[in-house]
Order: sequence, then structure tokens, then C-alpha cells
Amino acid sequence: MGRTLQNTMINLGLQNACDEAIYQLGLDMEELEEIEEDAGLGNGGLGRLAACFLDSMATLGLAAYGYGIRYEYGIFNQKIRDGWQVEEADDWLRHGNPWEKARPEYMLPVHFYGRVEHAATGTKWVDTQVVLALPYDTPVPGYMNNTVNTMRLWSARAPNDFNLRDFNVGDYIQAVLDRNLAENISRVLYPNDNFFEGKELRLKQEYFVVAATLQDIIRRFKASKFGSTDSVRTVFDSFPEQVAIQLNDTHPAMAIPELMRIFVDIEKLPWNKAWDITKQTFAYTNHTVLPEALERWPVDLVEKLLPRHLQIIYEINQRHLDHIAFLFPNDVDRLRRMSLIEEGGTKRINMAHLCIVGSHAVNGVAKIHSEIVKNEVFKDFAALEPEKFQNKTNGITPRRWLLLCNPGLAELIAQKIGEDYVRDLSQLTKLHEFVDDDLFIREVAKVKQENKVKFALYLEKEYKVKINPSSMFDVHVKRIHEYKRQLMNCLHIITMYNRIRRDPVKLFVPRTVIIGGKAAPGYHMAKMIIKLINAVAQVVNNDPVVGSKLKVIFLENYRVSLAEKVIPATDLSEQISTAGTEASGTGNMKFMLNGALTIGTMDGANVEMAEEAGEENLFIFGMRVEDVTELDREGYNAQVYYDRLPELKQAIDQIKSGFFSPKEPDLFKDVVNMLFHHDR
Repeated sequence: MGRTLQNTMINLGLQNACDEAIYQLGLDMEELEEIEEDAGLGNGGLGRLAACFLDSMATLGLAAYGYGIRYEYGIFNQKIRDGWQVEEADDWLRHGNPWEKARPEYMLPVHFYGRVEHAATGTKWVDTQVVLALPYDTPVPGYMNNTVNTMRLWSARAPNDFNLRDFNVGDYIQAVLDRNLAENISRVLYPNDNFFEGKELRLKQEYFVVAATLQDIIRRFKASKFGSTDSVRTVFDSFPEQVAIQLNDTHPAMAIPELMRIFVDIEKLPWNKAWDITKQTFAYTNHTVLPEALERWPVDLVEKLLPRHLQIIYEINQRHLDHIAFLFPNDVDRLRRMSLIEEGGTKRINMAHLCIVGSHAVNGVAKIHSEIVKNEVFKDFAALEPEKFQNKTNGITPRRWLLLCNPGLAELIAQKIGEDYVRDLSQLTKLHEFVDDDLFIREVAKVKQENKVKFALYLEKEYKVKINPSSMFDVHVKRIHEYKRQLMNCLHIITMYNRIRRDPVKLFVPRTVIIGGKAAPGYHMAKMIIKLINAVAQVVNNDPVVGSKLKVIFLENYRVSLAEKVIPATDLSEQISTAGTEASGTGNMKFMLNGALTIGTMDGANVEMAEEAGEENLFIFGMRVEDVTELDREGYNAQVYYDRLPELKQAIDQIKSGFFSPKEPDLFKDVVNMLFHHDR
């Protein structure tokens, strides 16, 4: 979510009044804003997309709630020490959080473990351990429309009789200390982006947010005038008309069996009716096609933690497979491919399959991604129900990502086309009239230059490097991942460095290359890439032959508040993932909205941005999805390129020989080995 103060003032139309009032108190509003901690309760694009959606839904006046976990520790703070990433706990609540309001009156129980009893009266989940979910509400104001929605985040609390109600006669002190075990559920965010780590605590977190949220939704439904009818059997008939639940990736997939458990076991609905309502209620957004990112939970773990849910998943799967066997008799391979349960080795639940089967709509997040979802990753499911698969290309909120972070540009635009565009970005096409207006073009360039000077001052203060503000600001900020190809950017930096050294008097457009982003703490290759970028920066920035022609900066602790500073100052936006790997990207849109040019591949939303802006207005390069498929088919041999391209050979040799790590010549051997032998 980032910071809240400035966003709230803008959406309430109070920014100028507040600035003035604070100024009269002898204070500086910008200094005050810098004191607020970022709320960093997600990892990357998926979490930020949810934050943007909350702002947009409130601005559209939709009755919408965002639900999640109130992590005590969010995404780690990144320190760079000696060129290496070091993680520090993000103790963001240390000084309290003025934007949240605890709501103990809405506290709800969440059950774990236990066993299942089948009786004549129905099925019961018994002998469970209970954890309480305490909601904290944060207001989400719409833009100048007198709407305030709610983001409700759950915090885990142990019940007061925790570990004291049963056999525990003696150790009262230990029992109270053990309350931490329950409360650990909301302690810390798992810091993986686009990678699945099948840990029990993570599954507990996923079920915790789901179970609390569904109880909350049903309580609200029953309390509303729509929920009340005379006949008990039809109480939930209108549920899908009143309630829509959007699953943000598969992380809340347990909501599907949980809602079935509530309907069948507690509300005593017949299975088929419960299943019909459940499907009509849920829709699923897929956020990635990377196989290592897909959630596949071991059956044994789910059986231990959520025994009733496993039974329900088995029943869902049985009925699903019966239907497929009826449609495709004797096609056992299709049954295997489409099952919710993966056999072989440890049995696992494919959570994406559960989401597809349990939802009435499935979407990808950009045109190209939705096609890959439909025609490749889930093609068997799309063949069955093509009407279920849709596209919803991602977007960004123009309030935070233009008005808030770039007031100079926002004001210039408003002078030309009015202020309505802030609620409807399609109105930006009105700027076409002014492409030949020299004064306007100069004003836009002036705003960009002012933003660059301001950011250069920030960099010099934080990094003690002299930045040339008239150089090209070439920016690559996002989570560090092999598929995002920060390493390719690094090879380009080394090549530019070698060209300058080879011919120091040749004309070279001065560049400041800025790379930033966090690596998952357990992702060895990503951490090596950070170290390499810093090692290259060390050499480049201190070479007198290069001078101010080329500077390299690794931006420490990239987060929302830092994005708000760097994006308005960017000249060139790097969006260079291998085609077919970046589902959408949203940083790409933020840079374009702030007047940067884009160098990128035909991947994710870049494709639609090129379509919209005209391909001649982006620097599009590299293989298309079809070329990648073809290269995979014929086999990729890195050696061929190394032998054919002298500049590439030189760059690789420098990394390999220790040119950038003279004290440890083989420091980057893993990176070079990956490039030659298993570069996906």
C-alpha cells in the first residue's frame, strides 16, 4: 500500500489547505510525509495491483472490500553491504499506525487440525485448535467523491484459554508463552515473488485470511435485508447476486472448499445447491505461468491441518473427473492432466485447477497472458468451458502514479485538457492536438528535467555519487528475478563501459543506469545478480576514462515510496523480460504515464502499450513468444553466441576472470555457468 498521508489529502481535496496550515506552523509538509513508514504487506506486482484496485473501486463508488493479513513484519528492508543484499525485519508498526482501527467487536474464530466425525445429523469437524482473527480497518477514500471504502486486515490472537483448557494442569507460565504459536500466523510476510514455498505456516496464513473473511462476508449477508427470507432452504439463493469474491491468484484458493464446508456442514444445504452457489460466487485471476510459482500443496499437509477441507476437495475432484470421463470416455491421460490431485511422488493438490473448477470466470492480466493461459497452461479446461476464460488487462491508479508523484506533469496536462482525465485516463488522447505545440513540448521537457534534478539530489545525498542530471536516466526497477533479466541489462552496462574505454573520444550519450529491487532471501542466483551489478558499478563509477559518461547505481530498498521518486525522473523504462514470462507488468504503465520512453520485449502489457501508443514510439526488441517456442524446440546453445559476438565474449570473460572481483576471481562462476548451461 505504501504511504497513506498524501494519498488521503489528494483524494479528499485537502492537499493545498493542509500544506498551507502546516507551513503556517513553521513545518514542511514534505518532511512530514517522509516520516511515515510504507505499509509493505505484499511482494510485488500482485500486491500493488490489489492496492491500485482499492483506490479505483472507491473512486468508482463500488461497494468493495479488500481483505488480507495484518502482518506484523512486512516485506524485509533491504540493505546493501559490500555489494550484497542483507535483509532486516520491517518493523513498520514500531511507532503505531494512525490509519488503522482495531475492531475487536468483529473478532472471529478460525479452526485448525482436529478430525472429522460423520454422524446421522451430518459431518462435523471436531477437536480443533482455535485461533482468533482480530480485524483492523483502514479507510480507502475515493477521489473527490465522498466515498470511503474499507480495507480489513486480520491479525491472529490466541484465545484466553489457549493451552489452559485441556490436560495442562501445571505449567501456567509456559501455556501463556505458547500463545505466540497461535499469534505467529500473522507475524511475517513470506518474501517470495513468483515462487511457491510449501511451508505449513504459509498454508495456515492462507486458510486464516480465508476463514475469517468468509465468516465476515456471511455475517454481513445475513444481516442485510437481502439475506432474510422465511424458508430456511432458500436463504442463500440470492448469495451470488449480493456477493462476489475475487481470488487474487491461488493464495486464497482454500476459500472454495471453506465456503462449501459452511454451506454443507453448517447451513445444511444439499451439495449440488451449495456447489452451484459457490461457483457463481467465485472468480479467479491468474497472475503467472511460471511452473515454479504454481501452488501445489502436499495432500499429507492439508490432511493434517484441514482434514475436512481435504475430504471436500476429494469430493469436488471426484465429481469433476466423473463429468470429464462422461464427456471423454477412455481418455485416462486427460483425467490425469485435469485432476485437482497430482499423483506420482508426494500427492499434491493443484490449487490453480481447484480455482478454475470452483469459479465461474477465470482471467489473465494482459491479452498475451490470457491467450497463454487459455491455449497452453490450462488448455484442457478452456476446451471444456471456453466461455469461462477472459482477459482483464492490469492497470494502475492515476491518483498515486501521476497526481501524487508528479504534480508538475499532472498540472500541465490539466491546463490543456481539464481535470476530468484524473478519473478517466482515456481522455489523455486529447493531448494529440498538442504534439506540435512547441511551448507545451518544452514545458513537458522542463518538468521532466526538474524531476531529474530533484532525484539526482536525492541520489547524491543517499549514495554520495555525483550524478549528471542531463544524462539519460535509464531505470530498471522491479523484483530481482532471472526472467526479468536484470542480468541482461548488466551485460549491456559492461558492453557500454568497454565501448567507452575502447574509444574515449567517440560521442556517447551520457547515461545514469539505475537498477533496483529485492531478491527473495533464499534465491541464490538473484542475490548473485545484485552482487554483480554492484561489482560492475564499483569499477565503472571509479574509472577516470569513463568520467561522467556512464554511472551505475543499485537503488537500495526499492518500495512504493521510492518508486514515487524515481519514476517521474526516468527517461528510459526497462521492461525486458523474456517474451511469455511476465504476465502483465504494471511498472511499465507507471513509467509511460510519467513521460518515459520504453525499451522492452513483446511481453505482458508491453504488447498493448505498443498497440495503443504506436510501435514506432517504443523501442521494441528481441524474440516474440513464437521465437522463444521455436528456440526451445531446436535447443538453445549459448556457446554459439559467445563465439559469434566479440563484445559479448569480452563481457563474459571479464565476469569470469574476476575483472569485477579481483579479490575473488571466481566469485561469479555460478552466474557464468548458468548463462552457458541452464539459462531459461
